Amino acid sequence: MGYRLNRRAAFGLGTAVAAGSVLGSAPASAQDVEEASPARPDRARARVKRVYDDKAAEAGGTWNAHISVADGVAVDQGSDEVVEAYSVNKVAVAVTVLDKIDRGLLTLTEQVEVPADIVIKDGDGIIALDGAYPSVFTVGHILALFLTVSDDTCVRLVGLVCPPAEINETLKAKGFPKTQVIPVANPKRYFLGKTTARETHDLLQSLVKGTLLSQASTDYLLGLLRSQVAFTDGIRRVMSSADRARVATKAGWLNDGRNEAGVMFDNAGKPVLTYALFARGLPEHAADFGGTHPFVGARSEMGPKFLRAVDKISGDTSARTLRAQAYQPSNGG
Repeated sequence: MGYRLNRRAAFGLGTAVAAGSVLGSAPASAQDVEEASPARPDRARARVKRVYDDKAAEAGGTWNAHISVADGVAVDQGSDEVVEAYSVNKVAVAVTVLDKIDRGLLTLTEQVEVPADIVIKDGDGIIALDGAYPSVFTVGHILALFLTVSDDTCVRLVGLVCPPAEINETLKAKGFPKTQVIPVANPKRYFLGKTTARETHDLLQSLVKGTLLSQASTDYLLGLLRSQVAFTDGIRRVMSSADRARVATKAGWLNDGRNEAGVMFDNAGKPVLTYALFARGLPEHAADFGGTHPFVGARSEMGPKFLRAVDKISGDTSARTLRAQAYQPSNGG
């Protein structure tokens, strides 16, 4: 998808507005409010699709996406094509670690040694900034860094407690055969691998419906992804802290790919919109890993519009209720 003609230009908005004034149609502001926050799920899906189509087209590149609203599909674009997942697959990997905890084979409090030579010094996260290794982390500490600041060294640390062969077998057993990490010569190390937009979407849906992990592990994982410190440069960028707390999200980036997947919750804490967005291309922007990349900018515009589109509809009543964590900045003391 590489065209850049926006909908307003395509439909001659200026002419339409003038004609509306003559014919006495409803004020544009009232129409925009109704379109932005529909009262029915089918109209909310249509709204989400319009927003996605517009912003993806404006950004250009190649997109693979699957978005559902209230258990109905809003967007399905190349959702079965296997794509590079990058750090979005950290959610799937975390599921396998938490599954191991659910089976009594591991605990969040178990300690893992962090030698200096395991630290990735030029990637994302904070471990490389500490300058105080060797050290010892708990599994809980590793997962928190893995899913919030997307710490790259934690990929290696996770491999020490849940090797790649075990990760892949667990994901296959749970019904996600295309969501796989890529093992390397060291049996405890791996690249984050591949997935499809549909499988990532379905994994998130299984998570919020409570069929993937125990209640404790489900709440733990979603609490990390929904925290204020989790990724805020895409879907959640142009949101208040209260709105950010309604979104559990994980992004991934490398080479020319910029991805993000997550869940939006209604005000009662029920999941109402699930998205899996994978975009690649635009080689001229491949070195830009910040908020100015067109793909990231497109997601930052989609995010608040998606959230407003589901404001008036209810989420899945059969799914787990996850209310926003209390948030109050601290000044120490």
